[in-house]
Amino acid sequence: MRVALTKILAVLLCTAAVATLTPAAAPAQVVTVGLGGWQVQSSARATQTGAVISRPRFATGAWLHVRPDDVGAVGTEVNALVQNGRCPNVFFSTDMKTCFGDMSQVGPDTIHEFAVPWWFRTTFAADLRGSEHAQLIVNGVVGEADVWVNGVLVAGRGTVQGAYTRYVFDVTRLLRRGANALALKVYPNDPTKMFTLDNVDWTQIPPDNDTGIQFPIELHVAGPLAISDAHVVERNARTFSRSVLTLKATVTNQTGTRQSGSVSAAVQSPASAGRVNATGQARTLTLGPHGSETVSFTIPIDHPQVWWPYQMGPQPLYGLTMSVGSVGRAVEDSASQTFAIRTISTRLVGASPIAPQGSRQFLVNGRPFVFRGGGWSEDLFLHYSAADTADQIAMIKNLGLNGIRTEGKQMPDDFYEQMDRAGIMIDAGFQCCDAWQLQDSKLTSNHDFEVLYLSARTIGENMRNHPSVINFSWSDNNPTPRQESVSLRGFRQADFQAPLIASAEYKSTPRLGSSGEKEGPYDWVPPDYWYDTRHYAASDPTRTNVGGAWAFDSEASAGHTVPTLDSLRRFLSPFEQTQLWQQPNYNQYHANYEADLPNTTTNGGYSFGTLHDLDQAIARRYGTWSSLSQYVEQAQVQNYETQRAEFEAYIDHSTRRSAPSTGLVYWQLNKGWPTLLWDLYNHDFDQAGSYFGAKKANESLHVLYAYDTGSVDVDNLSGTTQTGLSAEARVYDTTGTLLDDRTARGITVTDQGVRTGVLRPSVPAASTPPARARTYFVELLLTRGGEVLDRNVYWLSTQHDFVNWAKTIGNPQATMTQFADLRALRGLPAATVAVTATTHPQPGGPAGADTTTDVTITNTSTSRLVGFFLRADVRRGSAAGVPATGDNEVLPIFWSDNDITLWPGESQTLRASYLRSALHGASPVVTVTGWNVPTVDVAAGAG
Repeated sequence: MRVALTKILAVLLCTAAVATLTPAAAPAQVVTVGLGGWQVQSSARATQTGAVISRPRFATGAWLHVRPDDVGAVGTEVNALVQNGRCPNVFFSTDMKTCFGDMSQVGPDTIHEFAVPWWFRTTFAADLRGSEHAQLIVNGVVGEADVWVNGVLVAGRGTVQGAYTRYVFDVTRLLRRGANALALKVYPNDPTKMFTLDNVDWTQIPPDNDTGIQFPIELHVAGPLAISDAHVVERNARTFSRSVLTLKATVTNQTGTRQSGSVSAAVQSPASAGRVNATGQARTLTLGPHGSETVSFTIPIDHPQVWWPYQMGPQPLYGLTMSVGSVGRAVEDSASQTFAIRTISTRLVGASPIAPQGSRQFLVNGRPFVFRGGGWSEDLFLHYSAADTADQIAMIKNLGLNGIRTEGKQMPDDFYEQMDRAGIMIDAGFQCCDAWQLQDSKLTSNHDFEVLYLSARTIGENMRNHPSVINFSWSDNNPTPRQESVSLRGFRQADFQAPLIASAEYKSTPRLGSSGEKEGPYDWVPPDYWYDTRHYAASDPTRTNVGGAWAFDSEASAGHTVPTLDSLRRFLSPFEQTQLWQQPNYNQYHANYEADLPNTTTNGGYSFGTLHDLDQAIARRYGTWSSLSQYVEQAQVQNYETQRAEFEAYIDHSTRRSAPSTGLVYWQLNKGWPTLLWDLYNHDFDQAGSYFGAKKANESLHVLYAYDTGSVDVDNLSGTTQTGLSAEARVYDTTGTLLDDRTARGITVTDQGVRTGVLRPSVPAASTPPARARTYFVELLLTRGGEVLDRNVYWLSTQHDFVNWAKTIGNPQATMTQFADLRALRGLPAATVAVTATTHPQPGGPAGADTTTDVTITNTSTSRLVGFFLRADVRRGSAAGVPATGDNEVLPIFWSDNDITLWPGESQTLRASYLRSALHGASPVVTVTGWNVPTVDVAAGAG
């Protein structure tokens, strides 16, 4: 979409080994250096000097030869080793630790192999002609770096710092005809002292500490006059009757003589129109030697096409082109990019004792909405894949989420372009728990604050014209006044127009005001925890780990996710699988690096290396297990109900007048490696119970059972007002006896609205031990004209979950005084189901899916037996309907629904979309499993 990958933040005009740091803007038409490949080697093995290593003819036959990723970046040291055959199954079991070693806390690298600098080297052609000039663009490094070109030190590690800074070097005099060489000596990353990145406690720590190059290094070649920093500043009428666009760019004279030239600008309509919308009148200018000037054009657009999140409207993208040429010459340089017309605003609403400054609410084009997203993680070795991003966007949309949070995870430009086109919103921000939130006393020099400023300006320039980016925030800690000052200066100079938020906790700064956001919990809590709006610690103004659906929760979940058996077998060894169901206190490598719980009888605080809290809740609520398959099955059910309740509560409470729930970031959405901790879908695109619980809660039109009131509510996230709806609630006991059935008709729900109290089903009365608990089901149907729009089933107990709030407030997990007793589900009699499946071509599906399989499941039990938690999978197999042996699951796949529950005579058709190529030439076979039904395999032939 953009011709340029990046804009430039800081310019270093240098000769030989002398550099002067001055801020400047960014060229747009650039080429990526190293697309033909990189050579990587440890300085412990490559002992020559930079003057030698950076010569074009330097021999690198014994070095690691690395393919760049989809944006032309080389990635990390471990990425280079893995590409070259070291540790071929790096994500299986503890192979990464065995191959490379491990670290037990965030900080300087303690593994000898990676505690020394590494060289990253490539060659490129740059045959400059006549008056052309060349600038080398280094888009940040993870660590610090010396930069060498053709045997000359361009800049040292004291200059090239920061993962999200950008530096430009004039290398015109250093380049030669034919082959040129670039070499970076990258020093080990230390995220506690450097403004880079890490994974906090989200994964194992990458053995190389992420040291390497995440973003492409580029070369900009232009004539005497170069154009850079092209972007749009928009001023939109409230009704969008008009948008006044200011097109801005910086023109630089790259010569030592006076130059005159002409600058032009044009706006292209969205692709659907395919025409130039408006053109600015060309401007002439004269620049002195090495001078620069910012040129702007004002272009009004009447009745513009407006960008919306995908559930609320279309995503039209405009184009911007700006060009410059010297007098008497053709165009010497130009810049192009896409942008969108939309307005993001924010406010604090619903002040109350629990949220004294109010809840942070975002509005898009003047319309408030509930932000519903998950915390984003990039590839563990910083290897970017455009196809993987497309697949994950399809997963996000299939989940019904409208956004993600990128805490400390700035991404390549292609990532934001894909999010723009998809209509996925991004809650962007700095990272917690490392150098980004150091107090001023721990920052070592004024240069640290300069890097903070450069980082903010780079980030602002990268994100400013991406409509998907709706804000940028600090993380756990609000910035100090000086940190805030230098960062705001950077964002302001970048013309970054999205809101800036002081913290992801309930904190404030004098300039930015209160954040209106909170954090936590992070480990297991019961479903009804999310509905609480009464408990908080007045002594903790940050409002961290204090309960349910109110304000904007920037990160919260019920802890660990247990994948399906298919997925577990892909990354856990047989020993680890045994530990998973037999030893709740075993520190699973694929959780994180944190040690075992010190006390197995109490909660473990901020320790997430074991599944202790989740397992305790499963055992107490559903009963103990006797096998891995039984453990996994019960974990799916518990993850489903908890994750569903979390999202449902935040949607259900979004229209409260007092402390409304305005946003939720599930912690986390994904991981850059296979995981047992905090995700909605796994690295292999596995969709466990957590996925389908969240998906159910985020249906565009949804009927839900509110745990706090016992009422049936209806919410509408479809983008338009919905009328003529009917909601039915049926209550069953475990024998299938219908206890209650009632219907409400004529329901209207406005867009982004909630209708509460639509029904109040009669359910069995609560009981307390030693009285026996009763388990029952609540089945909800949302219909219009006989068509089922949504179906939702709850399993509940007369003995409820009771949180000990005195011991829970402020902790990342719940301490319980009583667990719900759902053990009666273990005694459900076996039910029978019939399954039919057909497969047919259907191009244009999510992530390019070209095939669909429709699976119809019918409960055929002759008595009143519920078929509980029925799951369908598409597998590779034979035309006769026999699944292939081994790993046969078709992934990625996008289901309309799954993990469903049916009563006798009920039937539901599930649709799965996927790429035909994922069958690997085999036939599609559908497998249906369930809590109390035998496994059914059927051929899914052509329909």
